[in-house]
Amino acid sequence: MSAFPTSAPAQTPEKPRPVIVPEPPRKSRSWLWVVVVAAIVAGAVYGYRALTKPAQPKVAVAAVHTAKAAVAPLQVTLRMSGPTAARNFSTITAPILRGPDSRGSLVLLNLVPSGTIVKKGQVVAKLDGQSLQDHIDDLRDTVLAAENDVQKRTAEQKVEWEDMQQTLRVTKSQFDKAKLEFSAGEVKTEVERELLGLSMDEAQAQYNEQMKDVAFRKASQDAELKILQITLERHKRHMGRHQRDLERYTIYAPMSGLAVMATVFRGGEMGQVQQGDQVFPGQQIMKVVDTSSMQAEGNVSQADSGELRLGQNVNVGFDAFPDLKLKGRVYSIGALAVGGWRENFYIRNVPVRVQIDGSDPRLIPDLSAHCDIILKTVPDQLQIPAGAVNQENGKPVVYVKTASGFQRRVVTLGSRSNTRVAVLAGLSAGDEVRIP
Repeated sequence: MSAFPTSAPAQTPEKPRPVIVPEPPRKSRSWLWVVVVAAIVAGAVYGYRALTKPAQPKVAVAAVHTAKAAVAPLQVTLRMSGPTAARNFSTITAPILRGPDSRGSLVLLNLVPSGTIVKKGQVVAKLDGQSLQDHIDDLRDTVLAAENDVQKRTAEQKVEWEDMQQTLRVTKSQFDKAKLEFSAGEVKTEVERELLGLSMDEAQAQYNEQMKDVAFRKASQDAELKILQITLERHKRHMGRHQRDLERYTIYAPMSGLAVMATVFRGGEMGQVQQGDQVFPGQQIMKVVDTSSMQAEGNVSQADSGELRLGQNVNVGFDAFPDLKLKGRVYSIGALAVGGWRENFYIRNVPVRVQIDGSDPRLIPDLSAHCDIILKTVPDQLQIPAGAVNQENGKPVVYVKTASGFQRRVVTLGSRSNTRVAVLAGLSAGDEVRIP
């Protein structure tokens, strides 16, 4: 044992153990992919909509229309509207048949197209006449039979007449014999002479009776033959009327011009006459019009009719052809005002006809035309469009363009036309006015 106390061996300090912090569990990242895919899809959809979206029209700012006041001659006109028509035309109708049994409808077998230029004498329509031709053939046989009846009865009457003459000659000879016997009665007894006298009287009476019968028989034969002849004539006239009707089944153009078909009610609507239609005697089929003699027909108010004169110049326009402008003149003014049948019956207008000078291939009947009848021409007038004038408080007012805007100005008006009006005071040449 040692004198020093035995000490406990020194303990080396233990190194601190590192604290192990547990790693948090990893979260699933699949949701990130979902978000990314959704964003890509949304972007694609947005881009597709942006590309296919129709372009929005740009809202145009309403521009203010203006016109300048200018000095020029002003034509005072009166506007009249109405359809065009031909002054020189011929109406073609279905033939009015003369046959006693021709009252049915007729079928158009051939027909020229509407708008065709036809020549005088050209076939423009043809009706189906087969049934009428068959009827004429039957009537021809009937006429032949009637002629045979007349000839047969005439021969029979000759034989009968000869028989009557022979009987009359026999009776005459018997009467002559009785007279001779009576003349020789001096050698006869009284009774015999009386008997001879009675025989002579009887023969004479029989002869006279036969003479009268011959006259009656002659009149009877003449009447019977006359009836047969009248029957024959009736059948001939009947056949002749149908033959004349059959000739009229072929319709020729009475003049040269443009063929314009009539309108009919077919299948619940209006339409032009066409091949295969059924027409009735007297029904209008077409018109042949001379396009070089066109006119415009219309009506004007009684209040304005006093300003119209024959020969006034007219500017004619057409709604279907805005670029077609022709000249014309007033050639007919109605003497009496007329009213409508149903509407506006008490409003009376005066019919006016305007002759259109010149021609154009587009100028055909039934076009809607407007005619500006020139009443007078005022030279060197300051004028503006009539639409620029407003009525405010009973005064004509225009708005003149200035540097600061539009200025209201009261004006004094003069003569006017359908589109322009003369300004007597309130404006100067070159002023620019607003048109609403």
